[in-house]
Amino acid sequence: MTYIIDLLDETESLTQEKQELVRRIVESACLQENVPAETEVSVTFVDNQAIQDINREYRGKDYATDVISFALDEGEEGPVDPSVPNLLGDIIISVPKAEEQAAAYGHSFERELGFLAVHGVLHLLGYIHETEEQEKQMISRQEEILKAYGLER
Repeated sequence: MTYIIDLLDETESLTQEKQELVRRIVESACLQENVPAETEVSVTFVDNQAIQDINREYRGKDYATDVISFALDEGEEGPVDPSVPNLLGDIIISVPKAEEQAAAYGHSFERELGFLAVHGVLHLLGYIHETEEQEKQMISRQEEILKAYGLER
């Protein structure tokens, strides 16, 4: 099954290998979540200032965060035009936050990038973590996806 994963590294700091790792993990998460083939996901890597600006503008929270997701078809109903690609949404990851969190949690930068990418995909698919139960469910699913991919702590 193929997915269209668009990657943009605005920080110009990620190697091709790290970008390819994120691409494969996003594809794996989509496959494991039964996302239809040919679905498109965009992943942009930014610095803390850029993600803080986005967080402030769209969420009203004036601080840098690790990942933000924007689902493009949220709440849309009705027939889907087969000539239009299925656009799942955009995932924005702060590279400096990923580095900080990898060090804080004692695992690799690659593991943190994977975790944030899967977290973003699950948000695009409607997962939320507003309650403790929802958070447990989402974290559990993230860990299952990462384990199936082979990227564990």
